[in-house]
Formats: sequence, C-alpha cells, structure tokens
Amino acid sequence: MVDIVDAETRSRMMAGIKGKNTKPELALRQALHARGFRFRLHSKKVHGRPDLVLPKYRAVVFVHGCFWHRHEGCGYATTPATRSEFWQAKFAANVARDSSVRGALLDEGWRVATIWECALRKPDQVSVATDRLAEWLVAVGDTLELGDNEASAHVREGEDVGSSR
Repeated sequence: MVDIVDAETRSRMMAGIKGKNTKPELALRQALHARGFRFRLHSKKVHGRPDLVLPKYRAVVFVHGCFWHRHEGCGYATTPATRSEFWQAKFAANVARDSSVRGALLDEGWRVATIWECALRKPDQVSVATDRLAEWLVAVGDTLELGDNEASAHVREGEDVGSSR
C-alpha cells in the first residue's frame, strides 16, 4: 500500500509524536495525584528515565504506547505496510531497550510497573488502572503490567469501577 502523503510530510508528522506528557500519561498522573500519590516525572537520576518515579514506594511507572513498545496481542500494535524492515528493526530495538531498562531497575531494587496506552483510553479504564496501580504500590510485588484486558475486565463484568481485585 502506498503512503497517502509525501515523504517530507510523513517525516514531519512522525517527528511531531511526543515521548513525554502524552494523553495517557497525563490521565494516569492526574488520577494518581487525586488519590494522594506524589511522584517525580522523568527523573534523570533513575535508569531509563521512567515516566513516574515514586521514591516512597521504591517504584517506577512506565506508560507505554502500544504501537511503539509493541504491546503483544493488542490491536494498536500494528505494523506499517511500507518499509517493513525499517519498522521491524525499530520495534525490536525499542523492545530490547525496554527489557534492558526493566532488568536494570529490578536489579537496582526498584519495583517496575508498565501501564499500556490501551488501558488508559477511556475514563472508566483510567479509574480501574489507577486503582490497580494504587493497590500494587502499597503491596509487595516487584512488577505490574496493565493493558486493556486488565483495565476493562472489571467494567465488562459490571463491577463498580472504583473496586479492584
């Protein structure tokens, strides 16, 4: 399939995609702050510059875009039809970097949570994801991963959005 815009326009569009302060990240930050959690943003002192650093809980949170970080089994993790070799190499490098950063943080004693973009698309999902994250922060587990399946399961089952497992 041929791209519908020229190469210069596509390059400008791709360059405009933000890496910080994305809509999903802002939604999660607002919801966590409203629940009384305080955090640092993109701290240079922590390996990998996580989106949120909660020193009190010795925890970091990454808000990953499903497309760029390749959320397995997610409908948003599509692969462009053009220049597929370029995209496969780019995605593989992103996934390898994410894995390396996660391992280094765990080795340093940090607890690591990954919240996928698909889990933060709707307000009710943001609420459920934030509740699950809040539970995890005060619990003992080393890692947490939340995607659309985990964030919308409670809503589909008809549970109160404020409740969690």
